[in-house]
Amino acid sequence: MNKDKVTSWLKWLDLPPIWLAVFLALAWVQAHRLPVPLPGNGITDLLGGLLVGGGVVLMAMAVMQMRQARTTVIPHQTPQTLVDGGIFSRSRNPIYLGDVMVLAGLMLFWEAWPALILVPLFIWLITDRFILPEEERLQETFGSRFDAYAAKTRRWL
Repeated sequence: MNKDKVTSWLKWLDLPPIWLAVFLALAWVQAHRLPVPLPGNGITDLLGGLLVGGGVVLMAMAVMQMRQARTTVIPHQTPQTLVDGGIFSRSRNPIYLGDVMVLAGLMLFWEAWPALILVPLFIWLITDRFILPEEERLQETFGSRFDAYAAKTRRWL
């Protein structure tokens, strides 16, 4: 395989769902190899389920909205449209926010308390590897329209 093919292949592996799967696997390993059970009455299961369900719904809403706008959901591509209404008027990154909700929710459900340290690490990684480069492309593509959107809509919440 030549260098360009390897680089292209690795770029497709460098996607948020892959990183989410890696962080989930780390949390699952911690929960099963070094369990830290807490006595409870199902509150953490309920909260975990609400976070996972809410995260999946949030991601689905954002993807549907981006599809309706006929723009890409692939992080490494330049969008054709600036989606700034609907769920995107509350968060500039609802899909990534949904990823964080799923990650935290499954950690709660699995009682992977020590693994919760991975949540801020995941947020940092997603911001550094995906959000900042995406925002750069959005600013280059949409200019002052993106600047106005970024000024009124928070990156995460």
